Amino acid sequence: MIIDCHGHYTTAPKSLQEFRDRQIACNCDAHQLARLTRPHISDDEIRDSLEGAQLKLQRERGTDLTIFSPRASAMAHHIGDEATSLQWSEVCNDLIARVVDLYPKNFVGVCQLPQSPGVPAANSAAELERCVTELGFIGCNLNPDPSGGHWTAPPLTDRHWYPVYEKMVELDIPAMVHVSASCNPAFHATGAHYINADTTAFMQFIQGDLFKDFPNLKFIIPHGGGAVPYHWGRYRGLAQDMGRPPLAESVMNNVFFDTCVYHQPGIDLLLKVIPVKNILFGSEMVGAVRGIDPESGQFFDDTKKYIERSALSDVDKAAIFSGNAQQVFPRLAKHLAAAGL
Repeated sequence: MIIDCHGHYTTAPKSLQEFRDRQIACNCDAHQLARLTRPHISDDEIRDSLEGAQLKLQRERGTDLTIFSPRASAMAHHIGDEATSLQWSEVCNDLIARVVDLYPKNFVGVCQLPQSPGVPAANSAAELERCVTELGFIGCNLNPDPSGGHWTAPPLTDRHWYPVYEKMVELDIPAMVHVSASCNPAFHATGAHYINADTTAFMQFIQGDLFKDFPNLKFIIPHGGGAVPYHWGRYRGLAQDMGRPPLAESVMNNVFFDTCVYHQPGIDLLLKVIPVKNILFGSEMVGAVRGIDPESGQFFDDTKKYIERSALSDVDKAAIFSGNAQQVFPRLAKHLAAAGL
């Protein structure tokens, strides 16, 4: 089995965005928000949105199950207020649950959280619990920068985040550290802001003692870990200079990277630098880069081929394709069993 740990519903029916547009037009007016009719999306519309995209690519590329969440760039926690974010998160998460209900052998859910700038992280715990206990989701996406590129939130090691971490440990789920859209023109969303966030999160973990307080907490840093594998010596050296423990002891029992790296040399570097046990297969399709690489003639985001062409043993490839995800997402086993996989 090949499990893709990083998929977003980037092809959701247009009525979802139409609802979002109406919601934003409410301009945080509580009465207008309450009167909004949630989008009516039929099962056939969901099927149509997936059959020519994610499901088609699963079949063509030979992957099996995608760990699926709402579109990351559309979380946009910086838009509106806390009530806006909660309503939007509920709508998006409920739609993911319907996708999973229709295609349990192809998808399993991960939720977005109703974060909002300046709002206690604790306020996201209720929606997280609903998604896990009622909708059967197996993880969440945690935005370290709800301000959308202005970085007003405390570091991920700050106690501000502890109520969410406590709920994650209680529910036995990991979080993917994933920012959303950038409202700062200095940071292109997928080309800069995403990679900045991945790199920043890892450095924050080095600087803090989060995993002493939460030894069982797990995070996936997407997009191959941002700049981290490329600058592995820098981070090892910085930890040493700051008197921090070696990364293998302080961070790498709790932090994992995906394979959303879109060329063979990049994947080869990731596999050479980061221990196999810390790598989960991911493609982010249909996502940040959708075209064909003229140098290779294959889609940039067909990351399965990069793993297959690597020098790893078959045992290590199997760990990356499936085994590691089942370790990092403990609730995945229940979904696989229910889906007959």
